[in-house]
Amino acid sequence: MRVLSIQSSVAYGHVGNSAAVFPLQRLGHEVWPVFTVHFSNHTGYGAWRGPLLAADDVREVITGIEERGVLGSVDAVLSGYQGGEDIGEVILDAVARVKAANPEATYTCDPVMGNARSGCFVQPGIPVLLRERVVPAADVITPNQFELGFLTGTEPLSLESTLDAVDRARAMGPHTVLVTSVERPDRPEGTIEMLAVDDSGAWIVRTPLLPIKANGSGDVTAALFTAHRHETGSIAEALARTASSVFGLLQATHDSGERELQLVAAQEHFASPAGQFEARQVR
Repeated sequence: MRVLSIQSSVAYGHVGNSAAVFPLQRLGHEVWPVFTVHFSNHTGYGAWRGPLLAADDVREVITGIEERGVLGSVDAVLSGYQGGEDIGEVILDAVARVKAANPEATYTCDPVMGNARSGCFVQPGIPVLLRERVVPAADVITPNQFELGFLTGTEPLSLESTLDAVDRARAMGPHTVLVTSVERPDRPEGTIEMLAVDDSGAWIVRTPLLPIKANGSGDVTAALFTAHRHETGSIAEALARTASSVFGLLQATHDSGERELQLVAAQEHFASPAGQFEARQVR
């Protein structure tokens, strides 16, 4: 599998492409990372250094790849945090170019906007761009529960209301939706869930909820789910494998006492997840 991944990059830590590329490579996939920023560290620290790359520069990198005559071999385009509306347009253009060269290619969009605890933390125009332009062009989206509500104008809480919101999101264009950080009021205490839906049905997986805040875990999740879905053709299997690997990564990070994801130390969890969690069909 070949993945064109258009995301941020950091020198220290693991978010964006600095979180997504290595797990995909550890699974044996070829990844072509295109950076939208190159910062010293993620912005959660409150201070960082480095450039926000101009949209034209990002487009030039993609054009250079196209000039190698290889866009037709791309199986999936992956995008995450979009720092500005102009980058969104570059990503949409890249997706169109890839699909013109290979109509079987898919586009996975992680519509990063915020979370239930921090609220919306992107520029005001980004949610509108995602809802009106980017999500309709995607085949797969991987919002958290908060972002799903923002995209669909709903407040998903129960399983039923979350499934209803997913249906609304799928009506916008994507055929597959993975919802992360699902925290239903009626779930067992100390757990968290992921929900995946496509034409085959709806599946949910539950894991223990670890007491850590892990920047970049959503980027790893979107990358792994994209790879496993392509590899297995089953969202139930892709969901189970993804949840198992991400939990292993988070457990290793929690045990280390470090703030940053222990991506390298936990690499065996990508290739051979130690704790298998099963996906349960809910529709």
